Amino acid sequence: MDVTKLMFKDGLLKGERILVTGGGTGLGKEMAEGFLKLGAEVVIWGRRGGVLEETANELMGKHGGVVVPQATDIRSAEAISESLDHIWQARGPLTGLVNNAAGNFISRTQDLSPRGFDAIANIVFKGTFYTTLDVGKRWIAGGGRGNVINILTTWVWNGSPFTVPSAMSKSGVRAMAESLAVEWGRYGIRFNNICPGPFPTKGAWERLSPGQAQDGSESAANKSNPLGRVGEMHELVNLAVFLMGPGAEYVNGQTIAIDGAMYQATGGNFSGLREWGDEQWDFVRNMIKSANEKDRAQRTT
Repeated sequence: MDVTKLMFKDGLLKGERILVTGGGTGLGKEMAEGFLKLGAEVVIWGRRGGVLEETANELMGKHGGVVVPQATDIRSAEAISESLDHIWQARGPLTGLVNNAAGNFISRTQDLSPRGFDAIANIVFKGTFYTTLDVGKRWIAGGGRGNVINILTTWVWNGSPFTVPSAMSKSGVRAMAESLAVEWGRYGIRFNNICPGPFPTKGAWERLSPGQAQDGSESAANKSNPLGRVGEMHELVNLAVFLMGPGAEYVNGQTIAIDGAMYQATGGNFSGLREWGDEQWDFVRNMIKSANEKDRAQRTT
């Protein structure tokens, strides 16, 4: 990310302590960098401790400040509680939470197994709720304010064929945020959702747009998006900082798309894959399988 394109003044987030799930790579890493650059202390979660350490060292080397890496599997409520205990005891209470951790891949729904469904739902649906519930209970008990941002997709409005587990799970998280915005507003806890359009990252691109260039140069998104391009990371980070920072305290319970109006123009989902046949799906399935095997190998080295 080009930090010179951040809209906000240095020090805006001084005194904030923000947890970003899935903060070691992709969009989570970008948001963590933006928060850090603007003065926040940042905690990043993910399952790969080595990746988190590398990210923390890289960001602190560039900007100074404090980035705390914690290897945490958000599919486990017990693991979440242990990590949060450590934060509260060692660093103090969080002031912000970004539920960013996710998993997704394209597949015909008839080809999914229960295990494939759980691979998405256990992270996005259950993991997001487990984390939000544990953090929220601590805020309520301690009498402190809190601010939650969920990273969703535009599919929460219209569903998405070929990514049904994600569409279901993200829609559930939107319902959670809108419900808790009302229920927990009296405690000074806010909830808002961001729905990014195409912001190319390695993990998402390998599983949602296999075979296409990661920079989006060969992507159908460039042709179908009214702005003719994919998103730039600083644009997403600026929106996240606005919702997380001072000055937006009256924004609560909202779901905001940042996609160049792609949702309005095309539906913003994978409906175009209806034309694919068995041969194309077999090819894509093998590419996704290869990407998953590489990830597993990296986690064990």
